[in-house]
Amino acid sequence: MKLFSESLMSELQQQLKMIHLQTENPIQSAELAVKSSVAALERLKSFFIKYKGLNKKEEIEFFRDIKPKFASKLIYYNEIYTIETNKPLGSHKTIAKYYNSELFKLKVFFKQNQEFYRYCRTANNCLDSKYYVREKYDLKLMMDSVYFQIDHRFATSHDYKMARIIANDEIKIFLLEQMEKLERKAITAQSPYPLSKSLKWTGSKVDLIELIYALHAEGVFNNGATGLKEVITFFESSLEIELGQFNRVFLEIRNRKSDRTKFMNTLKNKLIIRMDDADEN
Repeated sequence: MKLFSESLMSELQQQLKMIHLQTENPIQSAELAVKSSVAALERLKSFFIKYKGLNKKEEIEFFRDIKPKFASKLIYYNEIYTIETNKPLGSHKTIAKYYNSELFKLKVFFKQNQEFYRYCRTANNCLDSKYYVREKYDLKLMMDSVYFQIDHRFATSHDYKMARIIANDEIKIFLLEQMEKLERKAITAQSPYPLSKSLKWTGSKVDLIELIYALHAEGVFNNGATGLKEVITFFESSLEIELGQFNRVFLEIRNRKSDRTKFMNTLKNKLIIRMDDADEN
């Protein structure tokens, strides 16, 4: 079970990666990704239904940890397709207002399912036998009505809700990124200064993001009054580089097991070596 699902997920992720490489249009990529996600979920369902000797522990793990990861892909790309096809034409302000309304929908879902969010986030398992075992449901546990309309051989009362939570986290990141892009465009359009194109950043994007966060934390731009997004936009325009999901990259930097300021430490060591060389000469 686990080996098959891991292999299938790896295959799906590779397909999704290729889709994003083929087109930057979010509507086209979402449409193709939905088809791939549906196909993967169907293969997972076929394998699961035919699987023999399933015990209760395996059933819980499947509907808590495995199926939601696949279903969340489908939910995510279907929502992105809907969001982008319904996006209004207009100014940056109009589009930003639209994205904010979509973020509000996520907040509403969170409030409606706050107890289940807390259950999942705290790695609680006391209700797993009710949430993630087939034909075990309790109307008092905030079920989705969709449960009564789907194939109960391949569904429990809360596996869809779990998938929705995973998808919503990604949808939120997508919406915030789109709004950041709008702000960058607005800042670039309003900039009165011509930007030099003579220098290009040839180091890693992760290192540049670490450097930018450090400079911004020190408040070296406009006496600390400049926002992070404006600083990011300046470096992107000046160095002809797209930093993309810089918030997510910074989260990864923060979560490093050791040497969280790796690039900063490297810069310090290189500068000391250069000073020492200069002293010798």
